[in-house]
Amino acid sequence: MANEANIDWTNIGFGYIPTDYNIRATYKDGKWSEPVISDSEYVNIHMAATCLHYGQEIFEGLKAFRGKDGKIRIFRLEENAKRIRRSADGIMMAPVPEELFRKMVIEVVKRNERFIPPYGSGSSLYIRPIEIGMSAQVGVKPANEYEFIIFVTPVGAYFKNGFKPSKVAIYRGYDRAAPLGTGRWKVGGNYAASLTAGDKAHQGGYAAVLYLDPKEKKYIDECGPANFFAVKDGVYITPKSESILPSITNMSLQQIAADLGIKVECRPIPLEELDEVQEAAECGTAAVAAPISEIHDIDTGKKYIIAPDNQPGPVTTALYNRLRAIQLGDVEDTHNWVTIVE
Repeated sequence: MANEANIDWTNIGFGYIPTDYNIRATYKDGKWSEPVISDSEYVNIHMAATCLHYGQEIFEGLKAFRGKDGKIRIFRLEENAKRIRRSADGIMMAPVPEELFRKMVIEVVKRNERFIPPYGSGSSLYIRPIEIGMSAQVGVKPANEYEFIIFVTPVGAYFKNGFKPSKVAIYRGYDRAAPLGTGRWKVGGNYAASLTAGDKAHQGGYAAVLYLDPKEKKYIDECGPANFFAVKDGVYITPKSESILPSITNMSLQQIAADLGIKVECRPIPLEELDEVQEAAECGTAAVAAPISEIHDIDTGKKYIIAPDNQPGPVTTALYNRLRAIQLGDVEDTHNWVTIVE
């Protein structure tokens, strides 16, 4: 590839690296503008904008990969387009048309092709669409103007350990989202609510926080910035809750599990059931699937030992490898999850 970025692709971590371009569209007077390419990393926002005062901000995360054949593949673009529309509806923002979303994602990936990590590096191009309320107003009501921006950045593994089991903690004094609140939508406020507990966990040597249901504190909810799943007697189980963000990665892993003949159950999972699982992991766009070795209930002192040998379980490993192979084009994309950038 001509003019490839001068980056150590295997050691970039999961952070922000500037790229050449981003792409933007504006919603005004009841309609979306045509996309505009920008090389600026900044946004000019009025100090009274609704995104700053009332949390009218939603975002997505998806990835592009370079295959062994040199082709660029974007994973599950259509599902991200649908989910950001649901988030927009949830907090009364102007939904981005799916075709506009698709057009802008493909264009910004093309414009930054030299930042797509090479096959075999273990890295990818992270794509971050974000929509924000721009109207200047003081009353609590939805904006009538919005900005939709997509930027990209090359990333490595989300967790330093990569695909190796890590410990997570339960803190009963913190909730990520309320029942029937904004947990179902990808809004920035959900992540702001998780920062204190997350920092506490990291200081204690844990990779993430496993939240319990915010109503009764009896059932497993989300795992920090990701969904949770476990394997119990050969069955893939994952929590069902009105306060959990529907993870596209989790949805994909459930389909792959079914393809492999593994039974899937999406249901409430009582905390004590962790004593009966053989594998556990958190899953999401950033981490794909991150195995969990131990879960510590800090308030009760109870420890759930999931992987005593500190090795990823066979089912989690198979699911992870299959998903990665689809993303990279190493196996047939039987579900049409991948968009090839021409």
